[in-house]
Amino acid sequence: MSALAERISAKSAVAVHPAIAEFAARLAIEAGALAVLFYGSNLRTGLLEGVLDYYVLLPGEEQEKIWPRVSYREWDNQGETLRAKIATMSLAQFAKAASGQSRDTTIWARFVQPSALVWARDGDATAQTLDALGDAAKTAARLAAALGPPSGTADDYWRALFRATYKAEFRVEKAGREDSILSVNVAHFDGLLPLALDAQGIAFDEAGGRLTLKLTDSARRETLSWWSRRQRLGKPLNILRLLKASTTFDGAARYAAWKVQRHTGVPIEVTPWREKHPVLAAPGVLFKVWREQKKQQS
Repeated sequence: MSALAERISAKSAVAVHPAIAEFAARLAIEAGALAVLFYGSNLRTGLLEGVLDYYVLLPGEEQEKIWPRVSYREWDNQGETLRAKIATMSLAQFAKAASGQSRDTTIWARFVQPSALVWARDGDATAQTLDALGDAAKTAARLAAALGPPSGTADDYWRALFRATYKAEFRVEKAGREDSILSVNVAHFDGLLPLALDAQGIAFDEAGGRLTLKLTDSARRETLSWWSRRQRLGKPLNILRLLKASTTFDGAARYAAWKVQRHTGVPIEVTPWREKHPVLAAPGVLFKVWREQKKQQS
């Protein structure tokens, strides 16, 4: 096992709250999954509040052209309501995207960041998932090397990477999002880039906390050309995923009702019609929120 693989395996085995692991097992068994990854701010904080983020990875080939499929679930855990946003796709497609073989700009950029393998069907599923996470780190490191300076700190390279990937996606993020990713995940990124560069076959010198890459001009051009093709498709793909989610997001009405109440204090009843037609129900919900807020201000 390479040094990068050992690190990925150790980091992915981080302990999580038992309720998070049990929720993952419920989702996995229900979907017939191979593995479940847990990620997001709750992984870092260890808290159960807010929305838990899972990736459920299925056997077989990907059946949908626009992936992943997103859904929302609630689970009453001993009197406490746990909420989860679940992305579902095949492990085969996840691995392909993580290795940079697809046109996707999200999987490898997201999963070079912290995640935990909280459920796996067997040892083979574990190995495949960890390999994919290792590939995500290598893909991200290759692009970071091409985008970053000839010499700099590891953070300089990661900043260049995340700045570019966030810009390529259809996101509403504050400037400096790349700095917050690094600042809240210091332990995760500490020492990761040299291991990923080495596993990717990119030579470098390291001294005084700085890396000097021995990246040839041709290798840099090749990687930047690879990135340019994906960068052009970043926003269109994200828009397509948002459009798909607006019609296929299982549990969208309950998720939206919870978000509205959390941010405005206005309770929203999830009627059968609103459950079935969340997009059509949105104007009425927004009007109710506006009316209730006007009452509170008067």
